[in-house]
Amino acid sequence: MTATGTTARVSTLTSKVPEITLMFWVAKLLTTGMGETTWDALDIAFDQGIAVAITGTLFVASMVIQFARRSYGAWSYWFAIVMVSVFGTTVADLVHNDFGVPYTVSTSVLFVLVLAVFALWYRVEGTLSIHSITTRRREVFYWAAVLLTFALGTAAGDWTASTLHLGYLPSGILFGVLFLLPALAYRFLGANAIACFWLSYVLTRPFGASFADWFGGPPGRGGLALGMDRTAIVLTVLIVAVIAYFAVTKVDRPRAVAGASGDPVR
Repeated sequence: MTATGTTARVSTLTSKVPEITLMFWVAKLLTTGMGETTWDALDIAFDQGIAVAITGTLFVASMVIQFARRSYGAWSYWFAIVMVSVFGTTVADLVHNDFGVPYTVSTSVLFVLVLAVFALWYRVEGTLSIHSITTRRREVFYWAAVLLTFALGTAAGDWTASTLHLGYLPSGILFGVLFLLPALAYRFLGANAIACFWLSYVLTRPFGASFADWFGGPPGRGGLALGMDRTAIVLTVLIVAVIAYFAVTKVDRPRAVAGASGDPVR
């Protein structure tokens, strides 16, 4: 295919990822807690096989909808993120609860897998910038990385809360501090923007999920016992409100940036 043909093909797919704003991080943190508590609530309310079937089916449906679009849409994108959050929790919890894999092992393995996906993504595409998600192949890399980071964050949060016996609230505070460090490094030390973004992105999961567990979890594990189902419902309502805000204001609509047509962005 000629260079002209390649450019024409790539230009038909605009950015599928929202602009990164403060509200993006608010939405992301809400989805992490919602995913954690929703899976726990489903696992309690239904037979585990049924709960897995529900989360798996909705996850696949969200991916089909997202990949079918040619451009970013707030409702389809955040529906996909929510279902990745729920399904990522499902995977991480099943690995520990059903197969007896210690959180230390699952966290370590998922950490290696995340690094492997990022390494392969960069080797193939020459960039990890989310502003460059303008081809199907990059979109596959992006969602593979997102799913693994959610699973990693779930395992890491459970590792600190259970294996290290920190409990939910101290874990949430710990990950909250770690979540802010990349932003501070970028702002004041000139650290690489893409690396800082992905570090904070990974840390949103244990940060948000730890606080959600603290609200909904039992007192024996350091929780306030408000109920996983109630916590999930409240978080879902908040997420819907934020997505509606995005859909109406368009503040999260991706902007054209250098490299958006497929050129490497580092």
